[in-house]
Amino acid sequence: MEEIQQSDSGPATQESPDAMAAPPGLPISARALKAGLYTAVALCLAASCIHVILVFLHVAPANTVSKRYSPLINAWVYPFFEQNWRLFAPDPESVNRQILARTAHTGSDGSVQVSPWFDLTAVDRSAVEHHPFPSHTAQNMLRRAWAGYVDSHGADDKARTERALMMQKYLSNIAADRAATRQDGAFDFIQLRVVTLPIPIPVPGPAAGNRPPTPVESRLLPWWKVTRHGK
Repeated sequence: MEEIQQSDSGPATQESPDAMAAPPGLPISARALKAGLYTAVALCLAASCIHVILVFLHVAPANTVSKRYSPLINAWVYPFFEQNWRLFAPDPESVNRQILARTAHTGSDGSVQVSPWFDLTAVDRSAVEHHPFPSHTAQNMLRRAWAGYVDSHGADDKARTERALMMQKYLSNIAADRAATRQDGAFDFIQLRVVTLPIPIPVPGPAAGNRPPTPVESRLLPWWKVTRHGK
């Protein structure tokens, strides 16, 4: 309601206090959305800071903090955020590795059914060749999993550290998931065989014909129990 007051210059209007009150606040849903957005941004910033700190402690020289929190750092970094210096000092592969897998299923009567060997590396290779934008999964996942397994186990296939157990589980999970998409039927165990094929290096001169061929290595891993796949 407006009140009219007389003045020398003519009538003047004066707004009531109700009309000059502050506008109504935001709806509850809008305030909740705004608070949720602020919370999400804060969590992302906190996670980014924690990630940077843990990766820094992983790549930094050994110190009191990195030694004390080594299990926590390794659990965060491996296997997805592993850092190394190969980007600046590349070490190209001198061999080709062919990773094969087979599965086994124990029936209710105690009989064991073993599948034929199938080539996991060939599946990745076919997904990369003639593909303009091959995925990181097809290019590196299986190869890096095997490299991590070899680094943590050595040649006896015995896991003596938590990281070795983690890399063994990581490798077996990758193989089991890929085996489940390539065969019918259920399985409870998986076994890997890795064939190492040397890449021939040309040697000029007559000495090239005198060099004995590098032997092909075949490494058979033990059977691993995996989560049941298939029906």
